Amino acid sequence: MPNPAAAPAPSPEPVVEHFAAQVVPRPKAGSSRGAGRGMSYVGSLTPELFVPTPARPVRAKLRWLAADTQVMPHSHPWAQVAISTTGVIRLTVNHGTYIVPPSRALWIPPGVEHAVTMVEDADLRTLYFHQPRGRCGPGALGGDGAGPSHRGDGPGASHRGEDDSAAWRQCRVLEVSDLLRALVREMPTTPDGGPALTPAQRLREQHLSALIRDELARAAAVKLGVDLPQDKRLRHLCEAVLADPTRHETLADWAQDTGASPRTVARLFRSELGSTFTQWRQQVILAKAVSLAAGRMPMGQIAAELGYSPSAFSAMVRKSVGQPPGRFLGQQHPAPEQ
Repeated sequence: MPNPAAAPAPSPEPVVEHFAAQVVPRPKAGSSRGAGRGMSYVGSLTPELFVPTPARPVRAKLRWLAADTQVMPHSHPWAQVAISTTGVIRLTVNHGTYIVPPSRALWIPPGVEHAVTMVEDADLRTLYFHQPRGRCGPGALGGDGAGPSHRGDGPGASHRGEDDSAAWRQCRVLEVSDLLRALVREMPTTPDGGPALTPAQRLREQHLSALIRDELARAAAVKLGVDLPQDKRLRHLCEAVLADPTRHETLADWAQDTGASPRTVARLFRSELGSTFTQWRQQVILAKAVSLAAGRMPMGQIAAELGYSPSAFSAMVRKSVGQPPGRFLGQQHPAPEQ
């Protein structure tokens, strides 16, 4: 999973164009994508109309966006959770990319520049979280919603204090419980300047916000991100693998379009991403599998699409994430706690 550095303070220097070139190249005139449709670009969807405050620490907004739409790179001084209740989205930061199906959510710390691409038509729900100076996480405000996790010390466990705050200063893919999804749907989405909430509505928002923060603090983190390099040659190769991870089998074949030898590419993977090409490509395969599963594709067909037999695919998923494929891909729910 990508491990970006601690979220920096928002930079006064505009870096959008540099980052945008790393996310999705703008199509040339006359070019097309998919069934004759090119990528379309929209701005940051008016975050300034939903600013979280100590009085309203969680704000929500909703927008339907068509497939092949990209929300251009932007950042803001508060934390964000991106949830698509229908459709798969891809979120890219400077050092990694994340596939987020409806069964997952993505936590984005304050100040982290990010772009969101709709892999499919999506109802994009965004939550903004007020973060007090020096603290980070859904429970950063203290009081209600700051409860500790009860998932033990395994992956995704949440602990109060400095260790917990450090974990939330990174982008994190989280499992979305049925309760969390229902709470998010109920949050008011009226922008600032719109009709004022009644006292009863404000009280209800406070209760919903506290429950949302508590559910997020308890949510298990999922290893569902793919690191991206800074080297332009390796970045080109990685973007090609992300677009079609089964096009080539060997690193030598993938390296042909980079202008570098397979040995050089292998060295770049180790130095920039801390892994072998095979290990990195496996994370891409897992992310692609999640995207296919979100469309209710049967497990056997997913395995075949990705070049695996059903048994080999199951073994790979279990070895990589420690979960059976159905659980990891969101096609089955965990057994209820006794």
